[in-house]
Amino acid sequence: MSPQSTLNPSRALEGMHGVHVVPCSRFESEETTETGDLSHSTCGSTAIGGNQQLFMQRVWLQRPPCLKPIQGCCIQGDQSVAETVVNVLTSLPFIILGIHSPRKNLSTKLYANSLIGVGVASSLYHSSRGKLRQYLRWADYTMIATTTVCLSRALRNENPKLLMAASALCLPFQPLMVSAVHTGIMEVAFAKRALKDPELRKAHTVHKMSSLLGGVLFFADDVFPQTPFLHAAWHLAAAIGVGTCNKLLE
Repeated sequence: MSPQSTLNPSRALEGMHGVHVVPCSRFESEETTETGDLSHSTCGSTAIGGNQQLFMQRVWLQRPPCLKPIQGCCIQGDQSVAETVVNVLTSLPFIILGIHSPRKNLSTKLYANSLIGVGVASSLYHSSRGKLRQYLRWADYTMIATTTVCLSRALRNENPKLLMAASALCLPFQPLMVSAVHTGIMEVAFAKRALKDPELRKAHTVHKMSSLLGGVLFFADDVFPQTPFLHAAWHLAAAIGVGTCNKLLE
């Protein structure tokens, strides 16, 4: 037997009676096919996962500007002098509400002063132009968030210290998120008080309607920034909602 036949056993068996040499094993072929199918399935799963991730990224990037960080917020308001004047005038009710807000203790005093700050910051923002406008937009949102923190603190002294510390840390970077959290706390407290005190039910009903209208106007202002006086309408709806909240502090 030659070395070549030793290395290639298929040739050594070619002349034997009843032996048929198959070039490739069927089991090996099936294993290769299954491996290929598995590889194809894995690639398909990866492609589907990649498409889902890409879809989620596109949805996140196309979210309303009001849900983006302050750097990406829309600052195209006040398309005319008339709109600027109206926006400044509708910012003044927050100053008036802050002046007449109850000042029973430190928490209520901080809330009242923060309301005045909202009116001042909003007036400065709408009066500004150029690069300064972006920074004043940040100050406007941050002041609103500060007011919601002060209000929830005035209504509920038992707020967790961890929540208050986290709110203070996030306030400069995500004021809208802080506003949403503490507005939710305030809404729950208002609803509970209204259930126990019949005298607050009318104020709570007005508050719910104004808050719903204000939410719609807030998102509409970001989605349709070219529509005039939408922002001013949001100012008025928000001022009515804030005025009803003052009933809780009396």
